[in-house]
Amino acid sequence: MRDFLELFKEKEGEIFSQLQILNQGLAAFVEKVENDLASLSSVIHTATDIVPVGSLNGEVINISGLSGTVRGIGGFTGIGDRVSITSLDGRVIKAEIVAFQGQDAVVMAYDSLEGIGAGCPVSFPLYPRELRRSLAGGVLQVNDSWLGRVIDPTGRPLDGKGDLIPGGTPQKLHGSPPEAATRARLGPRIDLGVKAMNLFTTCRQGQRLGLFAGSGVGKSTLLGMLARNTVCDVAIISLVGERGREVREFTEDDLGPDGLKKAVVIVATSDTSALMRREAAYAALATAEYFRDQGKSVLLLMDSVTRFCQALREIGLSAGEPPATRGYPPSVFATLPRLLERAGPGPVRKDGKASGQITALFSVLVEGDDQNEPVSDAVRGILDGHVVMDREIADSGRYPAINVLKSLSRSVPGCNGLEENALVREARALLASWNDLRDLVRLGAYKAGSDPQADRAIKFGPMIEALITQNKDEGVSLKDAFQELKRLLQTPL
Repeated sequence: MRDFLELFKEKEGEIFSQLQILNQGLAAFVEKVENDLASLSSVIHTATDIVPVGSLNGEVINISGLSGTVRGIGGFTGIGDRVSITSLDGRVIKAEIVAFQGQDAVVMAYDSLEGIGAGCPVSFPLYPRELRRSLAGGVLQVNDSWLGRVIDPTGRPLDGKGDLIPGGTPQKLHGSPPEAATRARLGPRIDLGVKAMNLFTTCRQGQRLGLFAGSGVGKSTLLGMLARNTVCDVAIISLVGERGREVREFTEDDLGPDGLKKAVVIVATSDTSALMRREAAYAALATAEYFRDQGKSVLLLMDSVTRFCQALREIGLSAGEPPATRGYPPSVFATLPRLLERAGPGPVRKDGKASGQITALFSVLVEGDDQNEPVSDAVRGILDGHVVMDREIADSGRYPAINVLKSLSRSVPGCNGLEENALVREARALLASWNDLRDLVRLGAYKAGSDPQADRAIKFGPMIEALITQNKDEGVSLKDAFQELKRLLQTPL
């Protein structure tokens, strides 16, 4: 007995230490079980909450172009409500109310209108009054199983990898931006992995940039580089009106397996209805908001805002709106800020933890290479900066074909140090001078030694252009990019 007591005293500290470790492990296990039960309860609660309590029935009385007229559901429905139409061949087609003509509702279908005729039955699900507003415009039940998947705007998988895990947090498709006065500030600098953008359009977490480019200038390739190389927790990629054959090329070649692991790709190809193309943009914002609310740094890439606006134009004209600027009805330019403002910093969290951020890059397909066409002009005025891709630069063989002299980030110079700002100013000045002098140099009309600043530009201009040239499989950090620029500008003449 005495030997046992002496042994216990010798091992007392070690025994209590082991007991403490066991206690901590048990506490962590209990916490995990409680969290899992809470998540399961939330899924069950959500599933039971959104069950309709009845339905309202009407019928199609007219079909014209892309829209139809429904009678019998007026007075109980509003703009954005979704109805189900049973076609003559028995298909159930989802449609959305886009306008009213007296008591009759004008609807557009999410699928083809083939098989729908006068007299086809229409049903509208009725929900409790307290859920009516929250479900208006549709919801997506998002969860973490969406990562690494390619889906359509309704949450249906398109990659052949099986169904998504059901349930999740309901996210409103047509949600509202956070209140301006309670929104967090922009976060620290974010590393985009692309030298030209890291140096000349330095971006902060929660910033929104526009990527302006004509067709065939390398826009999709640049978006793939950003998705792979940007330092973020999650990447949400929305392909609005994309060519069907390019979806696999983008996900497998431009994005790659490593980029896809942390990404959700939402696709509505060019052959889908205008409503589906519009919803691809809204679904991307709703998914990004889900991960943002978890406190994560989210990268949102949308290609392209122009096709989103074209879908809005089809919807507006079908609803009877008059065409205005270049055929776009006024509602297009009213809808744009409501979509784009949803990206950015999240609301300030009451628990004191850091707010999540949605850093967004919206590509704009510039029609006719006109940087002042209506969509480009409207988007540029809303966002926090613009990156311009130039066809002449692409033709010269420099990729990514970013015209750094026409590109701007509104968070610079506030997010860079004094030395970094000085380097960027000097590099911009040298590139501008070289851009003015290059034709004279080629013609032999410039005499070396005539102007010291011109001599410096003639030497360093081509070197800076070579510096910002980058292969699509190459990633360069923010720190390394500034170090390379500093070494280059310190090279003696």
